[in-house]
Amino acid sequence: MYAVVKTGGKQYKVTEGEYLKVEKLEGAEGDSIEIDQVLMIADGDKLKIGSPLLKGGKVTCEILSHGRHKKVHIMKFRRRKHHQKCTGHRQYFTEIKVTSIAG
Repeated sequence: MYAVVKTGGKQYKVTEGEYLKVEKLEGAEGDSIEIDQVLMIADGDKLKIGSPLLKGGKVTCEILSHGRHKKVHIMKFRRRKHHQKCTGHRQYFTEIKVTSIAG
């Protein structure tokens, strides 16, 4: 059984017991959260597809930790102008574990 959920502007295919790093979510470590933006649920041959969201679809997750990804380096360089600029960015994430899929 798997579901396709939308969180943080991205879509994820999740199964029960799976660990994910998603965009930062509110909540403390150990809290349980529900993601109600479920787009699709598949259970063997049974397939439920929402338009765009599935009514009654719910994915329950447990927050494991919060953190930041590795740094992404951005280098801007203008040739023959003696100009270069280097910056970086570290995106926040929340690591979750999918505990149940209902729908």
